[in-house]
Amino acid sequence: MDHPPEIVALLQKYPSLRGPIETGVESHDGREERLLEFILSHPHLEDMRNNPSKLLSVIDEFSAKHDFLISIGGHKAKIMSDLVAEEKPQTLVELGGYLGYSAILLADAMRRNSKPGQQPRVWSLEMSSEFSAIARELIMLAGLSDIVKVVTGPAEESLRKLHKEGTLTNIDFLFLDHVEDLYLPDFKVCEELGLLQQGAVIAADNVVRPGAPGYRKFVRSHPRLQSNGVVGLIQPGDLEDEIEISRVTSSA
Repeated sequence: MDHPPEIVALLQKYPSLRGPIETGVESHDGREERLLEFILSHPHLEDMRNNPSKLLSVIDEFSAKHDFLISIGGHKAKIMSDLVAEEKPQTLVELGGYLGYSAILLADAMRRNSKPGQQPRVWSLEMSSEFSAIARELIMLAGLSDIVKVVTGPAEESLRKLHKEGTLTNIDFLFLDHVEDLYLPDFKVCEELGLLQQGAVIAADNVVRPGAPGYRKFVRSHPRLQSNGVVGLIQPGDLEDEIEISRVTSSA
């Protein structure tokens, strides 16, 4: 297939983009299992054990050189880890755990920024049982299984179950990174359950690419929220996107 010069240059820099560009397929085609095989057979596997940043860099390497992954990538990772360092949440929930990249990133940032005696918790909610299994293995490799708990199933169902059990009573930091059409209904579930109190932070990825206009319009007009977009790059590829960051400014 012939490509224009700018696409040729992009593919030379990031060979893993050839498949998504030519087929439109970005996930659920075996690449997730290939990532796990790549890591477990990696010559520096032991260097990744209990070393979250090293493990994430190898995942980024795989995504750039082998198979593109829909994880948040290095540029957005810096934005998110800086936000966690600033806000210092103790209970974080992500909707859309995928293979554990963001859970590892955020749990590591939470652990590094927690005070002695605090026990941060990340609830990583993922629809796919296959992806959940891979995420658990990578989280264990990173040495973060004591912080991150992966929950498999639809996000709304998992949120309601955790709340009913009394396991999840509040969310300090909510990360939306699953199906964009579900951002708004699942955010409303969190509101309904009283999980988002004053001071809570909500970060929603991919609000420009592929886009979540309904969610963005809602949070920007919400009387209890202060919300704005932060530019972040989709990597590999360096396409400009935004993370919508909202803060709960008052009690319900």
